[in-house]
Amino acid sequence: MALLRLRRASQLTLPSDVRDALKVKVGDYLEARVVKDGVLLKPVAIVARQRAWAGIVKAASAVRDRARKRKHALREDERAIAREVKKARRA
Repeated sequence: MALLRLRRASQLTLPSDVRDALKVKVGDYLEARVVKDGVLLKPVAIVARQRAWAGIVKAASAVRDRARKRKHALREDERAIAREVKKARRA
């Protein structure tokens, strides 16, 4: 178990064994969530806005209506695009 001390400006230093277990390095981002028994730290990936938008455009361009006989409402198209974006993020 690692013991942390709150420093000036409310900063914490993660011990090396914790950083190694989380596979994080200087400059990486961690999401902090308050849970029932304390705080959960979870590494997150931050993507540059332009790169993220390019991924959205690529995913949106790959969406095809396979049921052309059926008319889709705009909301259904938006949901289909959102599903594809979520799939791309998981990959």
